[in-house]
Amino acid sequence: MSKTYVSNGVNLSYSELGSGLPVIFLHPTPLDHFYWLPMIAEMGEVRAIVPDFRGHGASELGMNLPVGGFTRVPNAPVLSMGQLAADVLALMDHLALPEAVFAGCSIGGYVMMELWRRAPLRMRGLAIICSKPQPDAEVNLVKRMETIAKVRREGTAGVFDGNALTLIGASARKQRPEIVQEMRARMTLTPDAVIATQAGLATRPDSVPDIAEIDAPILAVCGGEDPGITETEMRAFEAAEGGCEFHLLADAGHFAAYEQPAKLAAVLAPWLRHFEF
Repeated sequence: MSKTYVSNGVNLSYSELGSGLPVIFLHPTPLDHFYWLPMIAEMGEVRAIVPDFRGHGASELGMNLPVGGFTRVPNAPVLSMGQLAADVLALMDHLALPEAVFAGCSIGGYVMMELWRRAPLRMRGLAIICSKPQPDAEVNLVKRMETIAKVRREGTAGVFDGNALTLIGASARKQRPEIVQEMRARMTLTPDAVIATQAGLATRPDSVPDIAEIDAPILAVCGGEDPGITETEMRAFEAAEGGCEFHLLADAGHFAAYEQPAKLAAVLAPWLRHFEF
């Protein structure tokens, strides 16, 4: 059952499942917390804390996002990684949770890097799935400009039915064709939320210099069929001071936890046992 909390005057949604080791799961865009549920069901007992980022799922976007940070689209509102990290810290405070292990996919991983810069003592470990420390390359910046323009012209349907669904791996499509419609049904962002999220992704900082200072354990999982994140990019996490356990899921695309929940749970659950009290 969903619960709510407030961050900077905005009502945000989260769910809790199970008990034991607290693990905060941060979903990819344009999905919401449901992305993690099939994988969580495959895992052993943990206290899974699963928020919807603002503008996603049942969480409000808010009316006062800053404008102008994405200079290529200067009139776009920006949902920054800093704002999303602040929302996660507000949730931890709401739950009186001093620390947790984190798992994040795509934008969820980018938010985790921002959390490390802001509050490293609250992060016992970082499971980074289909995410990278590098900032947007030029080709990605151009694509985000085009996505914002398309949403403003046509609404969200074209973006969700095109760009987002192409991130699902070929193996999952073949094994379970209905996955495309299942995931499409959870892509419910408003045009304003898509624009703000794209601008936030475009303006995220380069996290590569921060990796060497991460002394908490890292689990890095790359999807072999992910068209947007490469193994080479993710292996940059192996420079972390606290060590990095790297896995390649050959038959997973960008949405690995939903595409291959049992396989990812088989990787994540043993790693989490290192943190049991």
